[in-house]
Amino acid sequence: MRTVKINRNTLETQISVSINLDGTGVSSFNTGVPFLDHMLDQIARHGMMDIEVNAKGDLHIDAHHTVEDIGITLGQAFAQAIGDKKGIRRYAHAYVPLDEALSRVVLDISGRPGLEFDCTFTRAAIGSFDVDLIHEFFQGFVNHANITLHIDNLKGHNAHHQAETIFKAFGRALRVAVELDARMVGIMPSTKGSL
Repeated sequence: MRTVKINRNTLETQISVSINLDGTGVSSFNTGVPFLDHMLDQIARHGMMDIEVNAKGDLHIDAHHTVEDIGITLGQAFAQAIGDKKGIRRYAHAYVPLDEALSRVVLDISGRPGLEFDCTFTRAAIGSFDVDLIHEFFQGFVNHANITLHIDNLKGHNAHHQAETIFKAFGRALRVAVELDARMVGIMPSTKGSL
């Protein structure tokens, strides 16, 4: 089982994350940021990963440090859980609609961090959640998971729908990319011999 539990403690946040890449979509979130909990649940459910996140952050300032640091910690856990990457599919993409909104996520478990994020949200906040923090979450994840990630919101006029399609598509693409390919058992999915 590709399962990891890690902790990250700074002066701004205290975070624990556990992840099982071969799970069933079971999740538990206690971050103090309800909208983020809702989005993380999309990753777990549609990625068929068991994820638990507990976080205490300086929310009296704002949610920035908490959201970014959860992305970082989840990325660190993912990097450990994926292991040597032998036998995985590596590449994946997903398109996900939600009513009028449609997003595309394409990723490569490449060993190289890179984020291309193209989404113009139709409003600055979803409830009290600053939509700029969605980019910060994914930047933190990418930098520490060492993956290449392209996120494009192709259409949508409801910001909640835009965000939800992004997180659902990310979960679905991640699920495919980490799957073990029966035709690649023990083989590194790279002509370089390493990722």
